[in-house]
Amino acid sequence: MKDIATPTRTKEILEKYKFRFKKSLGQNFLIDPNILTNIVKAASLSPESGVIEIGPGIGALTEQSAKQAEKVLAFEIDQRLLPILKETMAPYPHVEVIHQDVLKADMNEQIAAHFKEGQDLAVVANLPYYVTTPILMKLLQEQVPVRVMVVMLQAEVADRIAAKPGSKAYGSLSIAAQYYADAETVFMVPKTVFMPQPNVDSAILRLTLRDKPPVDVVDEAFFFEIVQASFTQRRKTLLNNLSKKLEATMSKQEVQAALQEIGIDPTRRAESLTMQEFAAISSVFFRK
Repeated sequence: MKDIATPTRTKEILEKYKFRFKKSLGQNFLIDPNILTNIVKAASLSPESGVIEIGPGIGALTEQSAKQAEKVLAFEIDQRLLPILKETMAPYPHVEVIHQDVLKADMNEQIAAHFKEGQDLAVVANLPYYVTTPILMKLLQEQVPVRVMVVMLQAEVADRIAAKPGSKAYGSLSIAAQYYADAETVFMVPKTVFMPQPNVDSAILRLTLRDKPPVDVVDEAFFFEIVQASFTQRRKTLLNNLSKKLEATMSKQEVQAALQEIGIDPTRRAESLTMQEFAAISSVFFRK
């Protein structure tokens, strides 16, 4: 049987069901089987693995995961795709499609219901571009029990997530993601291998989940608030951004003194700070 992800087979399926792409759902289907194979390869699945997919479309990536894994659970928000997936996934009885918005799903509950306890789990997905960050942050913050996430997303967003201190792409998203996972861009995907073609190139990002965060923080929520506040206006100094954030409880002079107390120059910009330095800042202000 021909792979779903060829231009001719994709067109046949779309024409048969008179499917029209919805821009609002960020639908761009991959039509290159080699890229799909490499995405699945990046997740290092075994025949005992379970896969979670978000936005399966017509099942092109789902099919490749199903060839490698014991079970695939796919979340699809677009009702029009359900009959298509029923047909394309018919050869794979171990694929289950749930018609649900993943942002509203209780992921830990779904995992407990559909996978074996302690099963090796991976998220393998071509994420809808308009909700990439909320989906990833939901999965990370809810500490969904997966070993790895291999996701396709806009190249620019992948750069921001995997960025290191001192780079232009580095920001609060980099720190939020890297607090929970080790992030790396595996390979780039040109826009020419999609139907319809998006306006931007894509990247495959691999997030390997950490057993514990790389830094100790007194209060997680406050740590992320401090990080966010530090990047509010990127051109401003740490002192200016944090003084604004803490103005209800501390004067600018007190903020400056607290930063100097832990050996951090108040005139630095947020993009130059490591996660360890942000952890130290959040700890000192949390105590004041």
